[in-house]
Amino acid sequence: MGRGDAGAGMRAGARAGTATSAAGVRVDGPTSEGRETDWVAALSGSGSEQATALRELHGLMVRAAAHQVWRMRAALPDASPGAVDVIVNQAADEAVTAILAKLHTFQGRSRFTTWAFKFAILQAATEVRRVQWQHREVELRDLEVRPAPGHDSPELCAEGSDLATALAAAMRRVLTPYQRRIAVALLVDAVPIDVLAERLGTTRGALYKTLHDVRVRLRRELVSRGYLPVPHGDPPQTSTSTLDRLPTRRAGTP
Repeated sequence: MGRGDAGAGMRAGARAGTATSAAGVRVDGPTSEGRETDWVAALSGSGSEQATALRELHGLMVRAAAHQVWRMRAALPDASPGAVDVIVNQAADEAVTAILAKLHTFQGRSRFTTWAFKFAILQAATEVRRVQWQHREVELRDLEVRPAPGHDSPELCAEGSDLATALAAAMRRVLTPYQRRIAVALLVDAVPIDVLAERLGTTRGALYKTLHDVRVRLRRELVSRGYLPVPHGDPPQTSTSTLDRLPTRRAGTP
């Protein structure tokens, strides 16, 4: 189902405040027999039952997306009701499309609506970041070594400067120019990964793969030069390590 199919056809029912399924069951609670609405069956079906389920699901996604956009409204260049409504409905459309694509992965470990809300929250945050960056230039620049900030302790200042220099040298030795630019854009310039993927015409999954390769290469290089401890078994997880701040969430996972 495309973006248009998941949007325009469902908004009328959502705005009408549909609260019951084709069988007369409320979508946000248990049935009279104590069982939750069988969303998977309804959405996988056809005819009027599926159409009703789609409208109801879109309405729920609008509610969840609106909540998330409201929380992030300070980041929007235009937080007027009209602008917010566009963002919310766009996020709801994308959430419904994503849910339908992953419907077969729902295992019933939680309520379906709880599972589905995660898609709306993720898409709403994505849409806010996209709007926030739509008029900002994304510059893929190479690594620039800047002086380390001062510190009250000369020893800590020297240690931090030494590690920063070693990390910069490692990036030049073991990373390709493309890997360095991606790492700088995402980790230094804080460009949202979905925005960068859109600008480069690639996917978030491909960028996460690049960051994973960056992390592996840099860790191996810094270990070999004595800046990180030799791992025993799994790579060590150090909360203060720059490498451990690299994103690891898989693309497409709410």
